[in-house]
Amino acid sequence: MKLQRFALAAGIGLLATATLSACGNDNNDAGPADSASSGAGGSSSAPSSAASGISCGSGTLTLAGSSAQANAISKWTKDYQGACSGSTINYNPSGSGAGVTAFEQKQVDFAGSDFPLSADDQPKADARCGDGNKAINIPLVPGAIAVMYNVSGVSAPLNLSAQTLAKIFNGKITTWNDPAITKDNPGVDLPGTKITTFHRADKSGTSYNFSNYLNQTDAADFPAKADKQWPGSGGQGQNGSSGVAQAVKTTAGGIGYAEISFAQANGLATAKVGNAKGQFVEATTQNASAFIAKAKAQQNGSDLQLAFDYSYADPSAYPAVLVTYEIACAKGNFAGQLPLIKGFLSYGAGDTAQGELPATGYVSLPKNIQTLVQSSVASLS
Repeated sequence: MKLQRFALAAGIGLLATATLSACGNDNNDAGPADSASSGAGGSSSAPSSAASGISCGSGTLTLAGSSAQANAISKWTKDYQGACSGSTINYNPSGSGAGVTAFEQKQVDFAGSDFPLSADDQPKADARCGDGNKAINIPLVPGAIAVMYNVSGVSAPLNLSAQTLAKIFNGKITTWNDPAITKDNPGVDLPGTKITTFHRADKSGTSYNFSNYLNQTDAADFPAKADKQWPGSGGQGQNGSSGVAQAVKTTAGGIGYAEISFAQANGLATAKVGNAKGQFVEATTQNASAFIAKAKAQQNGSDLQLAFDYSYADPSAYPAVLVTYEIACAKGNFAGQLPLIKGFLSYGAGDTAQGELPATGYVSLPKNIQTLVQSSVASLS
């Protein structure tokens, strides 16, 4: 989560050359962490930064994955490296699917994914952590998925029900003055502009969560099950959340979905979306937090997953949400990298970093879930 808004292009370049990983035991290759801890000018660990309360590790972390969390990771990287002078953190916002693959192939130290490890990916991720070890999901960065649009002459935020959105993203509604949109927005003068929908072309947790919202809220109009490869009909694919946002911004009549910070960064209008009871809810971090707080935490050892309750309907609870998980080895992390992995993740799970999330367009973890996350991070070995 970092290079999008802050344009840390160097991180992407470094990651492109990475071929090894840092998660391993005696039977597992010690990847770039091994060379990083000896070549980054520091020992494998450093004293905690007492002034900041940050536990500093030294060396280099090579990370990849979710573009949704990129802006949050960028902020945390700046904070952490500022407090821990011996640390370097490089993040490539390549998308959730690519991040998980990079983790399985030992190219990164941990990966960001907007969906938990699938049944197919779990054994491959476990194998990467070494014999008998498990890869786990650690929810760290929650957010609202904004429905962004570019409709000239419309000033007030549009209302779009789940039914209307399902038909738009399945190609059944093709103009902005369609009767269904007019019904959602009484009194609004809507143009007859053609609708152009944009979705993620790459495997994406944002796609997974947005399609899950549509399917769980209106399966009749969006029958396709949630998938990291966009399951809707028609539309144009773009790489990354930034690609979707840019396409909407430059296309009259465009509409797409992305984590809300990308809508804000591009100055795009966002719709009020419908919940299970047909109430229209504004996309704000506070409203998303109210919905995420109702998620059920499913814990298995240090693995932690959140199940959203799409039947929960409240006018102050925004239902199109996601949470980015950090995919990491519960055990078997290379000893030289472990202090830095735990130090950075501990910082992200702490009060300071979580408190910064709303200012960058994200949602802080609910306190009860934050406590569980901190416990998971502390147990890494």
